[in-house]
This record gives sequence, C-alpha cells and structure tokens, in this order.
Amino acid sequence: MTKVYYNSACPVCNAGIKHQRARSAGDDHVEWIDVHADNDAVSAIGADLENVRERLHVVDDAGTVHIGAAAFAALWRITPGQRWLGRAGNLPVVRAVLRWAYNAFAAALYRWNRRRGHW
Repeated sequence: MTKVYYNSACPVCNAGIKHQRARSAGDDHVEWIDVHADNDAVSAIGADLENVRERLHVVDDAGTVHIGAAAFAALWRITPGQRWLGRAGNLPVVRAVLRWAYNAFAAALYRWNRRRGHW
C-alpha cells in the first residue's frame, strides 16, 4: 500500500491533495495520512513533523520513502491519467528541474504558512 503523508493545514497543499485524492477515488491501495490531524503519524517513517509539513512524503509499496518532487513522481506513477508524469519525472534532467522548483516553492510556502499561523 502506498502511504501519502501531507499537511492539511497548508491551504495550497490541501487543495493539491484533494485533487490527487479525487483522481485516485476508489483506489484502496493509497492511504492518505494528514500529519496536521495526527502529528504522531510521522514517527512511522522516522521523519520530523516540520519536514513533513514542508514537503510531501510518500512511502511506496516497497517501503521506499520519497520526499518532495520525488514524492509527487511516485504518486503520479500510480495515479490514473498521470502515470506519464511519473515516468517523465524520473528522467534525469526533468527530475533535477522538478526537485529545484519544488524545493524553492515548498520552502517559500512553508515560510508563508508559518507567518499566517496555519500551525
């Protein structure tokens, strides 16, 4: 089972997860874990709560933890209609660009959420 660790307190993150959940509707192989509702859930993957608040974490069927852009690629690979994005996200140049863009956006979004007092 794939496990998606996300932060519902971030309005942008929550909207993205709602979109992914809708695309994956009926797929009982994905467990959606909201770390805002259950702060202790991060202990299952040995992660710090603040790291999961800042970056999406996905644990695939093999137990591999994917973080940030790699987490999105892992999620896309199992999402109907987005599998091609997951494959493209693994191409070396695309992976590097996605990682850079995601990290920059996630850091800025995390700071914005903290300033707004979302948690």
